[in-house]
Amino acid sequence: MPKPSRDVQPIVLVTGPSGAGRTTAINVLEDLGFEAIDNLPLRLLPKLIDVQDSAAPMALGLDSRNRDFSPAGLLDMIDMLAARRSAELTVLYLDARAEILLRRYSETRRRHPLAPAETPEVGVAKELDLMAPIRERADMLLETSEMNVHQLKAEIEHWFAPGGRSLALSVQSFSYKRGVPRSVDLVFDCRFLANPYWKQELRHLNGRDAAVQAYVAEDPLYEGFLLRVTDMVQFLLPAFRREGKSHLSIAFGCTGGQHRSVTLAETLAKALAEDGQQVSIRHRELQS
Repeated sequence: MPKPSRDVQPIVLVTGPSGAGRTTAINVLEDLGFEAIDNLPLRLLPKLIDVQDSAAPMALGLDSRNRDFSPAGLLDMIDMLAARRSAELTVLYLDARAEILLRRYSETRRRHPLAPAETPEVGVAKELDLMAPIRERADMLLETSEMNVHQLKAEIEHWFAPGGRSLALSVQSFSYKRGVPRSVDLVFDCRFLANPYWKQELRHLNGRDAAVQAYVAEDPLYEGFLLRVTDMVQFLLPAFRREGKSHLSIAFGCTGGQHRSVTLAETLAKALAEDGQQVSIRHRELQS
């Protein structure tokens, strides 16, 4: 007797190196209504999917700690799930820089699962190398190096909250001295604007302060730059929605990540929110 037809089931496969936030992501998805299953052996996954009799969303946590884990095996499993017409698969990869992963292990004093008898440095290096092919296959890459638990939770909620799948916007500022954030879609360099750092009375303030915003806005290029960026973002939003994109990250960079980039991020986020968009904001250097 044929099985009754059912709706497409959303499946989020959450993976990434140990310490990047995978467990937190799984817990958040469970709170959002996903059936969460963590560290299930790869060989049991097809059977699990076959016995599902509903289209309820599912979150699967898989990483190098799985008993029968191998990059090739996980890639085969991803291809198998992606080919199923009854499933809508999203591979979510949580990533972080090696020094951040090492610091997190040092803080918890845990042994690394891939090097229980060696130093955490050895385990982190092994795992990043092992997970590289999976990272390349990911549908969504979330860089957590600069995030705390609450910020990671907010990001996951923006991507996967019910009703969600609406396009969530993240606007952030950063310093070019520390490099461009890895998980951003649109990057704008605002170092050509007048720098409040060189005004003694503004140096200790940041772009959330009215005096700094007023100083930056006095630059003759500011208004035209902000207008064009805002128009471009609003022009692109419908196209990103049609593509099925769930999250768009926009970043402004300046020399120190304190004045100009913060001003632009605050101003754009406010304009988008007033236009009815779902917007979160983060200032990387101010939160360090």
